[in-house]
Amino acid sequence: MTSKIKHRQNSQGLKPDCLSFKEVLAQSFAVIAPTTIPASNLGLIVALSGNGTWLSFLIGLIGLVLVSININQFASRSASPGSLYSYIVQGLGPTAGVICGWSLVLAYLFTGMSVLCGFASFSAVLFGHLGIHPSSITLLSIGAGISWYAGYKDIQLSAMAMLWIEGISLLLILMLGFVIWQHQGFALDMSQLTLEGVTPGHLATGLVLVMFGFSGFESATSLGHEAKKPLKTIPKAVMGSVILAGLFFIVMTYVEVLGFSSTGMSIAEVEEPLGFLSREMGIGWLGELIGFGALFSFFACVLGSINPAARIFFSMARHGLFHASLGTTHLANRTPHVAVTICSFLVFLVPAFLSLFEIKLFESMGYLGAMCSYGFLTVYILISLAAPIYLHKIRKLRLQDVVFSISAIAFMMIPLLGSVGIPGSKLFPPPEAPYNLFPYLFLIYITLTSGWFIFQRSRFPAITRSMKRSMEEIHEQFATPETVPSMPTRNYPYED
Repeated sequence: MTSKIKHRQNSQGLKPDCLSFKEVLAQSFAVIAPTTIPASNLGLIVALSGNGTWLSFLIGLIGLVLVSININQFASRSASPGSLYSYIVQGLGPTAGVICGWSLVLAYLFTGMSVLCGFASFSAVLFGHLGIHPSSITLLSIGAGISWYAGYKDIQLSAMAMLWIEGISLLLILMLGFVIWQHQGFALDMSQLTLEGVTPGHLATGLVLVMFGFSGFESATSLGHEAKKPLKTIPKAVMGSVILAGLFFIVMTYVEVLGFSSTGMSIAEVEEPLGFLSREMGIGWLGELIGFGALFSFFACVLGSINPAARIFFSMARHGLFHASLGTTHLANRTPHVAVTICSFLVFLVPAFLSLFEIKLFESMGYLGAMCSYGFLTVYILISLAAPIYLHKIRKLRLQDVVFSISAIAFMMIPLLGSVGIPGSKLFPPPEAPYNLFPYLFLIYITLTSGWFIFQRSRFPAITRSMKRSMEEIHEQFATPETVPSMPTRNYPYED
């Protein structure tokens, strides 16, 4: 065991075997940031899905449980800082892995940007109640700066901070949710239960932002080197975070939409819906507490997004896809400090640029959140496609694995259809501007980044050999009779 730890430490430079299951779960929960949906973002989704928002969350939950099963085919057998990027290389080869890597980079960075806008927007509202009105740039720089320091300093510190922040915030929100439902006499909202005024297009379009709500549940896979017993803790964290967050979203969506039905206000027009409802019931102090909890949850999500993005940069740099400096670690902190710094700067730069053009922070949050969804959807489809191919290579494929793969891909196609729409269709109409442009912007991004890799691979064939060799080393580290009984330890088959 000691030799394995030394191997992991020397080969990666990160701090090995330091995170418990609770801390690994905290990473996934922090990027999901479940507090932020009912406290701030829910109105954006209700504006698209209406009374069917709860069903959009249920569909998203089912689809992502299926995706989790496919992810865990890899996570239960190997682990690395490269997250799903490493897994897809094992299943589909280097080119698909690079598409995944670039998709994840965009997804995590745009998640960080979106929630940084949420942090600044929510901060402005809370400070406004105190008569303080800092500029958007100031609030954005504070959120990004503190997140950079925590990610730069210590992954354990980051995980524990995220765990406590989310835990307390969720408890307060559930308490308020119970009070809201009690205030409504524990009524059944038939307009929601009968999906009044809802079309399949509403559900599919809303699923794009629902994917943003769940996005990052798989980020625990980026802690493969730093987690204790990664082949057990990471699969449990991936599945557990999806189920817990999904049930929380469904319950709070139903309660909040019901709560707003008697106020004469639309939840889609309110930036702090729980604060508004708490003041309506005369318990504004609880709403203020939740507001501060949500503020810290936004921060935790920024930090939770920077951590996996930096580790993907770190892994790709070690494969020769980025400058070598991104593949280095801090000698004392054992964190990928260069990658963390670059990711933090990018997360700040784009929202700051948008604010200079006087785009409201609340609007920027929705735009950036929609963009990140395409990155996650691409990765979830790729990992679901890669899982049965990988299992076939190691002679572990079963019929149920194929069913899980096909079902997951089918579920992920629903939000893709909703994001593009069918011209002239009333059931699946194209989304309104600027959301109708985002899928095509993402396609341009993937085409350029993947094209650059194909060009580089033709000039330097050693890049793909380096990626394959790295995956072989990971496989040899984890491929034991207990974990992968029939997998050979040499000449691991790759295809590209």
